[in-house]
Amino acid sequence: MANIDMTCVNAIRVLAADAIQKAKSGHPGLPLGAAPMAYELWANHMNHNAKNPLWANRDRFILSGGHGSTLLYSLLHFFGYGLTMEDMKAFRQDGSLTPGHPEYGRTRGVEATTGPLGAGMGMAVGMAMAEAHLAAKFNRPGFPVVDHYTFVLGGDGCMMEGISSEAFSLAGTLGLSKLIVLYDSNNISIEGGTDLAFTEDVQKRMEAFGFQTITVEDGNDLAAIGKAIEEAKADKERPSFLTIRTQIGYGCPAKQGKASAHGEPLGEENVKALKENLGWPDPEASFHIPDEVYAHYGELARKGVEAEEAWNKLFADYCAKFPEEKKLWDQYHGKVDGEALLKDESFWAYEDKPQATRSLSGVMINRLKDLLPQLIGGSADLAPSNKTEMKGAGDFSKADYSGRNLHFGVREIAMSAIANGLALHGGLRPYVATFFVFSDYLKPMMRLAALMGIPVTYVLTHDSIGVGEDGPTHEPIEQLAMLRSMPNVNVFRPADATETAAGWYLAVTSEKTPTALVLTRQNLPQLAGSGKGALKGAYVISDAKKQEMDGILIATGSEVSLAIEAQEELAKEGIDVRVVSMPCMDLFAQQPEEYRESVLPRNIRARVAVEAGGGFGWSRYTGMDGAVIDMRGFGASAPAAVLFKKFGFTKEHVAEVMRDVVKRNR
Repeated sequence: MANIDMTCVNAIRVLAADAIQKAKSGHPGLPLGAAPMAYELWANHMNHNAKNPLWANRDRFILSGGHGSTLLYSLLHFFGYGLTMEDMKAFRQDGSLTPGHPEYGRTRGVEATTGPLGAGMGMAVGMAMAEAHLAAKFNRPGFPVVDHYTFVLGGDGCMMEGISSEAFSLAGTLGLSKLIVLYDSNNISIEGGTDLAFTEDVQKRMEAFGFQTITVEDGNDLAAIGKAIEEAKADKERPSFLTIRTQIGYGCPAKQGKASAHGEPLGEENVKALKENLGWPDPEASFHIPDEVYAHYGELARKGVEAEEAWNKLFADYCAKFPEEKKLWDQYHGKVDGEALLKDESFWAYEDKPQATRSLSGVMINRLKDLLPQLIGGSADLAPSNKTEMKGAGDFSKADYSGRNLHFGVREIAMSAIANGLALHGGLRPYVATFFVFSDYLKPMMRLAALMGIPVTYVLTHDSIGVGEDGPTHEPIEQLAMLRSMPNVNVFRPADATETAAGWYLAVTSEKTPTALVLTRQNLPQLAGSGKGALKGAYVISDAKKQEMDGILIATGSEVSLAIEAQEELAKEGIDVRVVSMPCMDLFAQQPEEYRESVLPRNIRARVAVEAGGGFGWSRYTGMDGAVIDMRGFGASAPAAVLFKKFGFTKEHVAEVMRDVVKRNR
């Protein structure tokens, strides 16, 4: 090891400690302990180019332990990704490029938003799956245009969270040999030593999952770390798990190896002691980095420029030799042509017969698979129920990575993290599926998708008490309100074939917003008034006959046809109401005020919302003078028709409530 290498490692440590101390907030333990493995990886084993952080064939790096963000920011600063010293001084400050946890889309070079422990592990598996799939699709003999690794660094907390076990179990099954995990093993958690709650043999667990496991006993030994990374790369059959023994807070005499190093600034005296202990020049100065450090990092960064230049030449030759593949590449990596899809009559066509929206969604998936070759997805062992199989598209497996049907097993939380990784990688449009009630398992990773602004699609079937005999454990009640409360997620509950097509249209043309398609198990009629107005989130599906209507019924999904039946019942009594289908509250709220007023005029205060779920959130549309017909409990186990009657979802009851609301408002 050259002295300059250790000086550059210590530069990461010192800069991280200074940034955290200035902010008076942060997590110095991980950056101090893991700096050597991060430096060795970025300097000598990872293809990346600061001049073009979006180079398609770059190696990906995810910091799963996102609390240690100053490690990543220091690397980005030194390798020339555009983070200045002023940015480092602004760590954790409002509007800075160095927020408390890494944020995708905010800071150049950050591949994923991380913070919830273990999430980065799952997203890394998704990125490795994307690489394997695209390599199988595009590589030709002598032209490995997709050929890169996914590296992820995390610690004991990441390994304790169940998401990592779910994701790594699948990664081992799939033999994702270009996935390399760096495990910062320091035996410390926030509450103290990991032996308080975590005594398993992690290496044996990873071996059981199908990983190659390698241990580096000294986390400061750059040569040993480098050798382990190359051994990992040499295994072409298995993903690799590198256990690197470190000391949290390394170099700080008062904090090294202690839980107190994890989540609080070292303190000014301890920062000075750290610098003295590391032999750092001028330990009294803050944010002081010697020129030779920048010079050496500059030399290392040039290797990335050269690597991309070599790939660019290879890719140019590939495009010349394989023009059809080049066209396909552009389609995979380009935007979906929303205008063409909107005008495609075959996409919007449907059979005029009762069908479940889950089945109609399956029809849409199989139409889209031929229009969008980049569409890839699957279910948490529920594809026959979710209707998510792409017929004739093959299964993604260790034997054949070209398949487009993904089999996640019963692993919802990992599935949703993997979907994030697939989307973040680029070149693919992922969808994932499960029963709607299990969106509880998806929610943390769906939240990250929304935060990152990546257009993952969630197919969520069996959407209400219509599940029937499976009972309250499988009947979603509060889930609609939960997902609707999340910023930047379009929760879309269609009423029939046209609205289901609209939901899928919105999902595949979205650029920065995830879409949750909430679909029925039971058959629904095709509605005469449904149309592309659904793309606006809400529209008049069956209007009142008189200009001065008596009231408005608002419904979603399976309850829209019920509302129309109630409208007909009320008409017999001379009560004239409008029916509004509102498949997506989020989209409707984004429409111009004029449009919203045309659908829900302010002067019509007699409003009733009908939805077979919890009513939380509907008051924004029904107001103080309206009513909501909803679920007030967890459902029951009985045939669907029995349950709808039991809980008041009948045309008679809807008409009765509407009648009372109209009377109150006269």
